[in-house]
Amino acid sequence: MAFTENETAAILSQLEDEFWAHHRPPLELRDKLREGQRIAGQSIELFLNRPAFEVPGDWIEEAIAKIRYFRSQDVWVIYWQRADLKWHRYDPCPEVETLSEALATIHEDAHACFFG
Repeated sequence: MAFTENETAAILSQLEDEFWAHHRPPLELRDKLREGQRIAGQSIELFLNRPAFEVPGDWIEEAIAKIRYFRSQDVWVIYWQRADLKWHRYDPCPEVETLSEALATIHEDAHACFFG
């Protein structure tokens, strides 16, 4: 079951307060780097957009992380995108109990999987 409207609003607020407030590009770079999220079903994808080097006017989306909520188990699973461009479970900490814990794990990035 997809997130409800109320859940989506709460998630967006939480993303702003607990994640983007710490990872938003500085004001002088915001025309060159934009943050974004995509909420589909029970998944949240976090990404950055930047201008393409070879094609002026085009933008490239760079994945940061994916978080999926499994309602039946009441757990949040964290994924990172490897060089094969597929999402893989983040093995150092694949499951957490809350979205806040997932965002903190991504923010910490102890193994340099999300931000390089």
